[in-house]
Amino acid sequence: MSSNNEANKLSQMGKELYSKITDKTAVIGVVGLGYVGLPLAVEKAKAGYTVIGFDVQKSKVDAVNAGHNYIGDVVDKELAELVKKGRLKATTDYSFIKDVDTVTICVPTPLDKYMQPDISYVVNSTKSVSKNIHKGMLVVLESTTYPGTTEEVVKPILESSGLKCGVDFFLAFSPERVDPGNKKFKTKNTPKVVGGVTPECTEIAAALYRNVLEGEIYTVSSPAVAEMEKILENTFRNINIALANEMAILCSRMGIDIWEVINAAATKPYGFMPFYPGPGLGGHCIPIDPYYLTWKAREYNYHTKLIEVSGEINNYMPEFVVENIMKILNKSKKSLNGSKVLLLGVAYKKDIDDFRESPVLKINELLKKEGAQVYINDPYIKKFKYNGKSYETCDINDKLIEDADIVVITTDHSCYDYKKLLKLSKVIYDTRNAMANIKTGREKIYRL
Repeated sequence: MSSNNEANKLSQMGKELYSKITDKTAVIGVVGLGYVGLPLAVEKAKAGYTVIGFDVQKSKVDAVNAGHNYIGDVVDKELAELVKKGRLKATTDYSFIKDVDTVTICVPTPLDKYMQPDISYVVNSTKSVSKNIHKGMLVVLESTTYPGTTEEVVKPILESSGLKCGVDFFLAFSPERVDPGNKKFKTKNTPKVVGGVTPECTEIAAALYRNVLEGEIYTVSSPAVAEMEKILENTFRNINIALANEMAILCSRMGIDIWEVINAAATKPYGFMPFYPGPGLGGHCIPIDPYYLTWKAREYNYHTKLIEVSGEINNYMPEFVVENIMKILNKSKKSLNGSKVLLLGVAYKKDIDDFRESPVLKINELLKKEGAQVYINDPYIKKFKYNGKSYETCDINDKLIEDADIVVITTDHSCYDYKKLLKLSKVIYDTRNAMANIKTGREKIYRL
């Protein structure tokens, strides 16, 4: 809501909630205190609201209430101060939802083993809200999902309470746009898209975000449009990264430097946007979200061929990396079986502690299946799990580097001393172009 004239068009119930939002007396609820929910809860508390965070994991709730931060994009001191001032608290008791005026759902939306959407977290969270919903409440879903989820899944569950959407409560979808580790764009200044079930739902939800965030609030005609645009964002990146990866595979066979090719193409001031290859896709969004659309498309008798082929290319990259490790070792007359392989980095991107869907997990598994002795270092991650197995990373030291038959840069963390790495290692396989500026000793470096 951007003017008093627009506010005057609201229903009496809408005007009351709008007034609470603008004068910061509204109590805000955030369901899910992970990579999306906690930064959002912190921003809402910083904006002057009283915020209650909800999570089923007691460890997260206890950490928040103690003022202990566990998310990279949240400033430790800010969280501690907000908790101390009583602006932010957390609980596992969802009955406190009855005390909030707005609630935002920020829970995971993974894929199951059949690569189909698992919206059980959304369903269960919505049921918890439904049991405690009251008239005049705003509910916003932020979890990335397939088009139709808000109106086909969330709305009926909330209306099972006996209240009617658009009459007794407001409902909207506003996709999260969190990019862990991004130094320029955070939750606070990233533009936000909002689509409500009714025009009034849209305006109330937009009013909340305008009073919290600095980024532009862009409204669309429905939740389905907002849901689809988020899928488009990540599908765009998925497909273009797949193109870069496929070009890397071909360039590798042709003996052409893919990085030099991309840099040359990027000199064109129009019609080209550089995307870069890597060991595979990671993170909760880009490797997963396109499959939400391919699944939904079947309902309309449409097969999303380009999206699925892109997924196949990106999913193949860990295998491609392992194949290249084998070839590099062969040049030194070594087999992968029994060789010491040092992987630098578990996180799916540089300078973060997030290893969700990281291609390194698959690379590690493939290397072990081939009999390699795998050592993994990541300054941000001390332990991780994959396919039911637990792993611990090791501390990096000179002997570890010297003893490795091959060092593989799987995540280009800024803290790594690449010059020292080159000096001590036998051979390096750089999957991230982290050593692009190294001028001497390049005969020891192989690149993706």
